[in-house]
Amino acid sequence: MRIWPGAPYPLGATWDGWGTNFTLFSEVAERVELCLFDNAEDGGVGEPGGRLTETRVELTEIDGFVWHGYLPGIAPGQRYGYRVHGPYDPPRGLRCDGSKLLLDPYGKAVEGDIKWDESLFSYQFGNPKKQNTADSAAQMPKNVVINPFFDWGNDRAPNTPYHETVIYEAHVRGLTLLHPQVPEAQRGTYAGLAHPAVIGHLQRIGVTAVELMPVHQFIPEKSLVARDLTNYWGYNTIGFLAPHNRYASAGQRGEQVGEFKAMVKALHEAGIEVILDVVYNHTAEGDHMGPTLSLRGIDNSAYYRLDDRDPGRYVDYTGCGNSLNARQPHSLQLVMDSLRYWILEMHVDGFRFDLASALARELHDVDRLSTFFDLVQQDPVVSQVKLIAEPWDVGEGGYQVGNFPPLWTEWNGKYRDTVRDFWRGTPASMGEFASRLTGSSDLYATSGRRPVASINFVTCHDGFTLQDMVSYDHKHNEANGEDNRDGADDNRSWNCGAEGPADDPVITELRARQKRNFLVTLFLSQGVPMLLAGDEVGRTQRGNNNAYCQDNEISWLDWTRAAAEQDLLLFTETLAGLRRDHPVFRRRRFFRGQPQAPGEIGDLVWLTPTGQEMTEADWSTSYANSLAVFLNGDAISEPDPRGEKISDARFLLLFNANSDPITFTLPEASFAAGWEVVIDTDLGIAGSVHAPKKEIEVCDRAVIVLRSTE
Repeated sequence: MRIWPGAPYPLGATWDGWGTNFTLFSEVAERVELCLFDNAEDGGVGEPGGRLTETRVELTEIDGFVWHGYLPGIAPGQRYGYRVHGPYDPPRGLRCDGSKLLLDPYGKAVEGDIKWDESLFSYQFGNPKKQNTADSAAQMPKNVVINPFFDWGNDRAPNTPYHETVIYEAHVRGLTLLHPQVPEAQRGTYAGLAHPAVIGHLQRIGVTAVELMPVHQFIPEKSLVARDLTNYWGYNTIGFLAPHNRYASAGQRGEQVGEFKAMVKALHEAGIEVILDVVYNHTAEGDHMGPTLSLRGIDNSAYYRLDDRDPGRYVDYTGCGNSLNARQPHSLQLVMDSLRYWILEMHVDGFRFDLASALARELHDVDRLSTFFDLVQQDPVVSQVKLIAEPWDVGEGGYQVGNFPPLWTEWNGKYRDTVRDFWRGTPASMGEFASRLTGSSDLYATSGRRPVASINFVTCHDGFTLQDMVSYDHKHNEANGEDNRDGADDNRSWNCGAEGPADDPVITELRARQKRNFLVTLFLSQGVPMLLAGDEVGRTQRGNNNAYCQDNEISWLDWTRAAAEQDLLLFTETLAGLRRDHPVFRRRRFFRGQPQAPGEIGDLVWLTPTGQEMTEADWSTSYANSLAVFLNGDAISEPDPRGEKISDARFLLLFNANSDPITFTLPEASFAAGWEVVIDTDLGIAGSVHAPKKEIEVCDRAVIVLRSTE
């Protein structure tokens, strides 16, 4: 096969209409072979998994450790991979193995699934010190050359400001697989997510951005497959530029790229942004006993953090066996090139970085000014999209909530914990609850950030759903096959009197009220609310708080249950509308808490149930779990986009997390001439009901939201 020299950049496989340029970085390689695969029976137009013939083409051109070549006539749909020949000395961190087919780190599409076999490992199971030279190609998925061209039409990013954003964390497959209005062939796919019925549901509850659980190409761990399970969540990446092939309805020979783009385009037309949950902290190759699938066999030490004392082993800040080497230029380049690709070519609007603290580790400590953050800060593309950190990893000192640079927002784990504690009646949680409700200034103000730095959530994919949080005191992960040892034990949940499903109307009513309490708190807190998919319709995982391996009814959204939970759905819709219509709930700046001029009322006033302003003694009362907060819509300090003053209604929020009803005395007339009840979590949605002039009773564990009538 004739090969031209080609060019060293861009990295990956690039089709130009006439042929394809192939490039691969490896500083340790002695020889690199490009491997082309076609079906023996039909010359390439076959089904995935058919018998393939392999043609090897040696790449002889090398520039700056980038091996490259151009093949005329090679078109989209061509399957390929690499074999990298070089030193194999695991104790020294050298793991080149020409017998292993390797996926392209810059591959834009992957066809097929991994078939777990000993040939995927570079050592013999019976004697790990001895190299295994069995060919792995038959067990490996293959990269696919793609057609990069797509008609985006008039696609425009919604560019929703953070303070107007409502995030919906969802799983592509789990959200749509059981949706009765989505065509069967499209369920569980990118096309299914783009279906008008799904988009209509998102719009109904005020969603402005979907945060998709990992869609980078991933594989299930061998240990899970052995137990007839899989990696459902997808936090096991093997391709940072390829959309996961099993989420495509149109095919795997590059069609997944076009289908993903069509999904983004449809969501943009509906005013909904697309945020990707990305896993750059580790890969699916695992620890030193893991398989050789890609980076390990290409240039092990360039891509992974090796133990300085024992280079045969990996530094693991992720709990997944390895950590990407964010100190190495080519590893950082892979991350940044991937981010830019998803923005520029796939039109996504932001990223949520899984275990982001791992990317910030220069040596051992988490460094908020690390090279990775420097690169992001100065990058003209990446710095302009939404950047959300999961601000922790599993290493020492990895919990870094509040410590990321100003450009970043964070999943606020302290918000989750505090709100859960407050509503289950934990003593002495009122002061911190007030801080979380008003944007967590204690975490973000000192670094120059605003309330929107806090991504507020009560539930997420990792842990109980909202329904389960009010139904279970303990995790029930038996289906995971780990004797219920996996998953967190500190759930801060409360089953309201019975473990699991209950028929007692007292318990079911309390659970319904608690769900509404959590939703009111979430939607009316300052910051950016994030709703877990299905919480608005009572989705349950049957007490499983670690459903990472459950690709079944435990994880999928049951839309028949959604039909039965119309009251909760309507309640969520009303809350979203209340937040959207009233800027006092989505301020860009922190509350001042003081009057702007003598005789005026401040923008925020904390009140006791007796209607008096809170004192230091009131805040320190350990047994108190009820308070009121006055939000002054006439005292919003920030201007609107045109520099004009923002005026809004005045609101009074009455929180009672006690086990008994509390009578609240309404504040004096200077706060408002009159009030109407707009939300009562005991009754559901009350509508515009005029409130008593002086006192109002709040049910045990309930919230009442009042709006001024003047």
